[in-house]
Amino acid sequence: MSIHVIAVAVLVLIFVIGTLRPVNIGALALIATFLVGTLVAGEGIDELLAGFPPDLFVLLVGVTYLFGLAAVNGTIEWLIDRAVGLLGDRPALVPMMIFIFSAVPTTAGALGPAGVAMLAPLCLRLGERYGIDRRMTALMVMHGSCAGNFSPLNGLAVIVQQALTANGLSVSAAALFFGNMAYNIGLAVVIYFAFGGLGLIREVRRAGNDLPGTAAGGNTPAPTLAGGANLPVGSAGTTPGGGSGVAVKTSAEVDAPVRAQLRFDQMITLAIIVAVAVGALVFDIEIGFLALTAAVLLHALFPARFKDADKRVVWGVVLLICGVVTFVGAMERYGTVDIIGAGIAGLGAPLLTAFLLCLVAAFTSAFASSAGLLGVLIPLAVPFIVQGQIGTAAMLIALTISATVVDSTPFSSVGALTLANAPEEERRKLFRTMLAWGIGMAVSAPLVTWLIFILPSGL
Repeated sequence: MSIHVIAVAVLVLIFVIGTLRPVNIGALALIATFLVGTLVAGEGIDELLAGFPPDLFVLLVGVTYLFGLAAVNGTIEWLIDRAVGLLGDRPALVPMMIFIFSAVPTTAGALGPAGVAMLAPLCLRLGERYGIDRRMTALMVMHGSCAGNFSPLNGLAVIVQQALTANGLSVSAAALFFGNMAYNIGLAVVIYFAFGGLGLIREVRRAGNDLPGTAAGGNTPAPTLAGGANLPVGSAGTTPGGGSGVAVKTSAEVDAPVRAQLRFDQMITLAIIVAVAVGALVFDIEIGFLALTAAVLLHALFPARFKDADKRVVWGVVLLICGVVTFVGAMERYGTVDIIGAGIAGLGAPLLTAFLLCLVAAFTSAFASSAGLLGVLIPLAVPFIVQGQIGTAAMLIALTISATVVDSTPFSSVGALTLANAPEEERRKLFRTMLAWGIGMAVSAPLVTWLIFILPSGL
């Protein structure tokens, strides 16, 4: 039996066992790497570990450690209180604001993991404060990040343009950027209404009608938190996505808000987080090591404030992601992806070939680096593109969207960072949602982009 068939079958088996039994899928994937590598491929230990992602390991450990410290000493809560004060009683707008905030770093030039590393902890806690379904918040963070992926300033756009130039092709930077942006905005609308957006809107209207002063057309007092901070309508006593049973206190029932002052250790924590963000987003310093260095420094400076904070490192997620990526790396070494891609390119049916190339891009990128994969897939697709039967821009837009919207799977660095910042008791449920959504993206993105972009250009 071919090693490629065995590897694919084992990958499927890993997910079946990990879904039906409470066994970490990453541990299963590492075992599979060892068994397939030694028994089938004849690899040694050094070759087996060649696919282990050290950069992703350091990224997950460093970022979750740093933001674990910020959560333990109350810095995150202070930031969320300020955000709640600015947004007020508008929970229905919060998911879209999270999407917009998440798109800013990638549009400005940061790669997705760097932006999400900074924003995911804050956005998830902000959504929790407003009683928003955590699945909606997580997906908005990830697809907001994806929306800015192909800005002319972003590294992914540069990879695409360099690969095309090397093969004598070109595509409009604006078409690539706005095509990807529009697709992710459409997904944001779907996410909003699929995970409770209508409930948020109805809750705001219901709460507005119930609060004193609204019946006579008077001004509605701003609801407040028990501790004095402004409380958004629908955040207390609601179910995820906006439910009934809202219990709020009006400003007539609670004294004027009392803002907690930042302690010295919180000031230093905030300054260090800002410094890490600037270092990663502006100066392109490796964010994993930067965050890890900052976390260790902060912990050493204020040990009394951060007791047991190092336990916030999400080792289960680290094992899950690194294990799966290691096995997929082994599959890439075996040439499984190249063989499938070469077979597809030689089919001779342009529209079908274009669709299958997008499908391979989507499913492969769900378990690997989008940036690395684009550098491989575009040269792979060039012999097909130069035939001229499918428009270059249409093919590239469809291919890049298919390869990047699957970053919402828990196995991409963007997805892993988002999952790692969810509460431990909800992490398994969120993992299943992200996995199902990611598979949905891997199936739907090639089909939808084929219908929107490729089919019109090939007729």
